[in-house]
Amino acid sequence: MWFKHCHLYRCHDTEVLSLEDLETALAEFAFRPVSPREARRVGWSAPAGRRSEQRVHEIQGHRLLSMLRQERLLPAAVVNDEVNERSEARELSEGQPLSRRERQLLKEQVMEELLPQAFTRTQRVELWWDTRTRLIGINASSRKRAEEVLDLLRQTLGSLKVTPLATKTPPSRGMTQWLSDPGSRPASLLLGDQVELRAAEDDGVLRARQVDLDSEEIQSLLENGRQASQLSLGSEGQLRVMLHDDLALKSLQFDDALLDEASQSDSGEDPIVSLETDFALMSQTLATFVAQLIEWLGGEADPATPTP
Repeated sequence: MWFKHCHLYRCHDTEVLSLEDLETALAEFAFRPVSPREARRVGWSAPAGRRSEQRVHEIQGHRLLSMLRQERLLPAAVVNDEVNERSEARELSEGQPLSRRERQLLKEQVMEELLPQAFTRTQRVELWWDTRTRLIGINASSRKRAEEVLDLLRQTLGSLKVTPLATKTPPSRGMTQWLSDPGSRPASLLLGDQVELRAAEDDGVLRARQVDLDSEEIQSLLENGRQASQLSLGSEGQLRVMLHDDLALKSLQFDDALLDEASQSDSGEDPIVSLETDFALMSQTLATFVAQLIEWLGGEADPATPTP
């Protein structure tokens, strides 16, 4: 249940739907498995899985939702091979090559026939919603997947005004400054040992792991104009992350003390209590860290006009 990644968004809606109304809205868009003719389907599921039918959990203003995404796996190579085989057979029998339109129709026919036979893959994506600060975080490895969750939430609620969280100091500029000038680092910032550096021109990307980021080699690269696009950092007693230049938090590692506290509070008898205990600790830690990160980067930038 502990997030591995977190894409952050600012919610601009002033009205917060009651827990009961939200549960009702989520039920209308509950997940159901894909049919034999469907390529993909998304819907809301209970965060605790089959152990519960509760689709939203709320702890001190923090809400936890869970989207299930199921898709049929139909490799493009399999489709193309079948299309090529059928195309050649028709061209031989008709004595002329197929037009682009005919080939496209043939591909659609092949996909329609093969889709029911394809295996399915199901993925769970969690959403954390801090209703007090109007912050949304999505546990997804890519921005595209996070936006898919927001699209479902927008459809569920009728409208949702959100924009990606942004800071006055762009993350790349802030990370580069912290690396090149140790004196500029906030006192509470813990520097890690991983970095990704990009050149001002298209000279490739340099990735370094388990290195001293204050070494002469790293400093030389910065002096030659490279900018930090990813940087491992953290805060004492909270967590460590890989900060990206779009403000995405990747590879989250929560402090051992927090994990120990969650483990000690887990009796193992009630899975719902265990889930909510973990979520309470995680959400509070994330909220504190994000607020700190915004402060490190000069405060929050004025958001662009959100799309309902």
